[in-house]
Amino acid sequence: MERINRWRAQGGWQEVWRHDSAETGTPMEFSIFLPDAEGPRPVVWYLSGLTCSWANVTEKGEFRAACARHGLIFVAPDTSPRGEGVPDDAEGAYDFGLGAGFYVDATEEPFARNYRMRSYLEGELPRLLAEHFPVDLARQAITGHSMGGHGALTLALRNPGRFRSVSAFAPIVAPSSCPWGQKALGLYLGADPAGWAEYDAVRLIEGGARVPALKVDQGAADGFLAGQLMPERLLAACEAAGQPLEYGLHEGYDHSYYFISSFLSGHLDWHAEHLG
Repeated sequence: MERINRWRAQGGWQEVWRHDSAETGTPMEFSIFLPDAEGPRPVVWYLSGLTCSWANVTEKGEFRAACARHGLIFVAPDTSPRGEGVPDDAEGAYDFGLGAGFYVDATEEPFARNYRMRSYLEGELPRLLAEHFPVDLARQAITGHSMGGHGALTLALRNPGRFRSVSAFAPIVAPSSCPWGQKALGLYLGADPAGWAEYDAVRLIEGGARVPALKVDQGAADGFLAGQLMPERLLAACEAAGQPLEYGLHEGYDHSYYFISSFLSGHLDWHAEHLG
């Protein structure tokens, strides 16, 4: 573990750390905001979207004041392994490979060795946080944006009891049915969609998975709304399954961090209520 940056902000410390990951076989970086508060603190995870790293939300998310107010630790991991020798999209496309790990454990070559973001987030990184920071892993929440919203939903649905609350901004809710997801899941996991179910929030809910509290916000002016995000599928699945969902559609907002930064503090207020 190596701290590579540290800034004083909003009554706390914003830090960036690097460590060697056994899961991905690469160095990995994450950012963490540590409020000035005594004792183990509840933790909110934030998973970022396509092309992003920990830096996007750390620099643009406007979350620190809310975290300081509630005493929340805020952790933003990277979106994929990186480094020399890590395979990327053959044509350099933005929606697969580096910066686009889709929070899966890949099974297909040449991606299976490094693209193990599921195991990294379900096991390795939480253990490191518990060893080095005052986190209370009995009080966890998770949120994310776009591909990271997909990651937040599926990570929580697969791990009942780990998160007290789950939220997302413009999430990819049915990757088995949209071009982004079909490309990524096909190349990481193989061509048979039957093997994609544990990485598809709608299919997980239809299969019986549940979370205790769920909140989704979506911009009505999002250019990806109809073709990639399809929130109506999540709404239908939750209604049919009896899964409570707080859903907000906001006129004029798009897919950018102008949208996320407008509502992220409200999500943190909501998570704080559930985290106690």
